[in-house]
Amino acid sequence: MRKRLFLATLTIAAAVALSACGGSKSASKSGKILTIEEGPDVETIDPALNQSADGANYLTMISDNLLRLDKDGKIAPSLAEKYEVSDDGLTWTFHLRDGLKWSDGSAFSANDFVYSWQRMVDPEVAAPYAETVLGMVEGYDEAIGKPDADGNPTIDPDVTKLKVEAPDDKTLVVHMSHPAPYFDRLAAFAALSPVKKDVVEANPDGWSLDPKTYISTGPFKLTEWKQGSYLLVTKNENYWNKDAIKLDGIKCLLMQDQNAAFSAYESGDALMIKDYPVQEITTIQKRPDYKSSPKLGISYIDINNDLDEFKDPKVREALSLALDRKYMADTITAGINSPATGFIPDGVVDWDGSAWADNITDKSVYFDNDNFDANLAKAKELLAEAGHPNGEGLPAMSYTTNDAGLNKKVAEYLQQAWKELGINVEVNIVEWKSFMPQRRSGNYQLARDGWVMDYNDPSNLLECLYSTNGNNNSKYKNPEFDALLDKAAQESDAKTRFGYFHQAEELLLKDAGVIPILYQNETYLQSDKITDSFYTSDGVWHFEYADIAE
Repeated sequence: MRKRLFLATLTIAAAVALSACGGSKSASKSGKILTIEEGPDVETIDPALNQSADGANYLTMISDNLLRLDKDGKIAPSLAEKYEVSDDGLTWTFHLRDGLKWSDGSAFSANDFVYSWQRMVDPEVAAPYAETVLGMVEGYDEAIGKPDADGNPTIDPDVTKLKVEAPDDKTLVVHMSHPAPYFDRLAAFAALSPVKKDVVEANPDGWSLDPKTYISTGPFKLTEWKQGSYLLVTKNENYWNKDAIKLDGIKCLLMQDQNAAFSAYESGDALMIKDYPVQEITTIQKRPDYKSSPKLGISYIDINNDLDEFKDPKVREALSLALDRKYMADTITAGINSPATGFIPDGVVDWDGSAWADNITDKSVYFDNDNFDANLAKAKELLAEAGHPNGEGLPAMSYTTNDAGLNKKVAEYLQQAWKELGINVEVNIVEWKSFMPQRRSGNYQLARDGWVMDYNDPSNLLECLYSTNGNNNSKYKNPEFDALLDKAAQESDAKTRFGYFHQAEELLLKDAGVIPILYQNETYLQSDKITDSFYTSDGVWHFEYADIAE
């Protein structure tokens, strides 16, 4: 769900040319600029269209929302200074701060949220997160055209039916079709950040690509975007909390080459990097500037459920059981990640605050990572039952991924593992910017995928596999699975609601709709010169209030 793009011939000197050395206080004419590397070029930084964690990191700098996450991962006020929820949970009222402005100095009002959220649900925009973030709002079905089982509108879509209103410039009222107790976390999610109506409508396809038209509300504003090289943001003097911003700017190196990123860091040209030579991981782990932070993330493999070769669940399950997840975690990732036992990652809490894994009801559908030999034998047995002993009758297969981090090593292992089933798999390396649209379109057989949860609620991940969800890259369709999520969405009792989620995960695992492989942690190198930054488990680095020590 993220990663890489760089010009292979670009020298380090060229890559960091415009910035102060990593970021010293005597930086340059530009002022105090912090140089970091959080990932590659991204497909988009339009809040409605972004699907990557890299994009979310950039959006956190340049966009603001009603609420924000603090250093403890807790919800804190931002554009909204306070909010309240009705006793029945159906009405959320947000009260905006006085004097809010866009980065161009023009007045900001609650109507800007109304426009932005209506745009989010517009079928013509095709926002992948629309259902996830606004599907619980009254009028959502009418806004998108009440689609039938195949996703086709049955009435004319009308975004004005979405029950979001601004009774005055400082008040935003959201009417729910059913309670959504986690909506405060959605109100802090980058996808719901506001966009400026006149700018977007004047250039709907290109406004987010040009710093001149990227008008935003965040602590920083987009100043330069040299695709394949760097993205520069500078302090937004019209930000509501501008006095707390210590940096004059942040320069984000857009790199795919791990060695180039590491060289920039070692030379002091960058003070934080996400990417480093993975072949040196055991050495790098011993460094005092090596950081490891937990995140609510899972790496999994998409199986294109629309293709004939994957229609039989026994084939899908065989592909899954043939993988030694413990080996992948301990050897390939050098213990950075842990072997997945299901789909919901470690760290997700249940209805009563207990660990999700402590409340599963059917342990038989979860992966026994301590008995790989038995798993492999079962995989061969299932493939034979499906009419494909030793892979007979199955077409040659292709696994699509991008060449970043450990992705190539994982792909090479998958080739080896599936060959044990008699299945030959070709690795198809695709540039990151092209990878995501290709996967989303369904133009693949098998592909890497991953998800870092935007908030600690199992719905955020499970809804990715809902048949009509824009993030359902696997094309998994099971009416029973959809029905369970629908029931959960309508359920106000927390224990019952989470019970539906458990049933949904168990059904997904029985179907082998996707292949979970690893639970994620985030690792990176960061200089102790950076102060007052933090990382949250939704996969976002926060440099909004960071500083550079002498």
